[in-house]
Amino acid sequence: MLQIKPKSECAFDQVSLGEVMLRLDPGEGRIRTARRFTAWEGGGEYNTSRGLRKVFGYRTAVVTALVDNEVGRLVEDFIIEGGVATQFIRWREDDGIGRQVRNGLNFTERGTGIRGALGIPDRGNTAVSQLKPGDIDWDHLFGDLGVRLFHTGGIFAGLSESTAAVTLEAVEAAKRHGTIVSYDLNYRPSLWKTFGGLSKAQEINREIARHVDVIIDFSAALGLEVEGMREIGQMDLDAFKRLMEAAVEEFPNFKVAATTLRHVVTASINDWSAILWHDGRIHESRKYDKLEILDRVGGGDSFASGVQFGFLEFNDAQQAVDYGAAHGALASTTPGDISMATWRDAERRIAGTGARVVC
Repeated sequence: MLQIKPKSECAFDQVSLGEVMLRLDPGEGRIRTARRFTAWEGGGEYNTSRGLRKVFGYRTAVVTALVDNEVGRLVEDFIIEGGVATQFIRWREDDGIGRQVRNGLNFTERGTGIRGALGIPDRGNTAVSQLKPGDIDWDHLFGDLGVRLFHTGGIFAGLSESTAAVTLEAVEAAKRHGTIVSYDLNYRPSLWKTFGGLSKAQEINREIARHVDVIIDFSAALGLEVEGMREIGQMDLDAFKRLMEAAVEEFPNFKVAATTLRHVVTASINDWSAILWHDGRIHESRKYDKLEILDRVGGGDSFASGVQFGFLEFNDAQQAVDYGAAHGALASTTPGDISMATWRDAERRIAGTGARVVC
């Protein structure tokens, strides 16, 4: 079991640290030929807070930064609609044209059949990428208010040198106040392309990893190599076991490690399942073979929030991997980064209930 603070001692069940972007979605078409876009909010770390709030009813908040203009206020409006507390958003003054600071955009194609999903992030020089150590009063958040679980990840850490430092500052403060730390490696080569590449990602992530309790989605960004290791989420069970043995030996602070296992038949059809290591044992979810994918972006974040729910609600590893796999699969059947599932939906999937009409 994880040593999780009781709800009665904390203002928040979960808080995330990361960028929240405006996602622009051309629907079934292509970005290059689109004439209209659907607007959503999204961000790897934030998506877990929204899922825990809207799907599972938990008290969550996001630590982020936005420019105080109409686009920033639109993103805030989405966050408010999702029920995530906004009191830790740092607002930056608009300079008029975004020369010094701006809000992030993410153009995202869902993909279908033989055409894979495509993301075109436009997030250089954003407000959140300019956060610096000392900007957030972590001791107030984790100490005075109280947080049961803190979540961040490699996407935020890779935005800039200062966000890497803020991430380290945050996880150290969380541990100092007895908050469980969850970290999604979530390696994106494009983020690190002009920021030192894979070697820099490994250097930063390995330093942060020494303060992490729950590690999500093993990737090359941790700098571990074992026989049979493949692309993120593509490892078989034996390779994952070998990786976990190597990871726990080097990072004995890891208490939980979890990842999805996805066999991509086409962009529209995936075989989907998940595995989780805790206290020396491997736990497997049920398999969702030939899962029909509408939008895979955000599926991994919904997996992470389901894992967090399993521990926060039951403090049980098998429940965690079951809820994680079910929630991630469900989120992949609806558009947008964010989950549109319900707690009951997840329970039905875990129980193996079919897809017949519910009435």
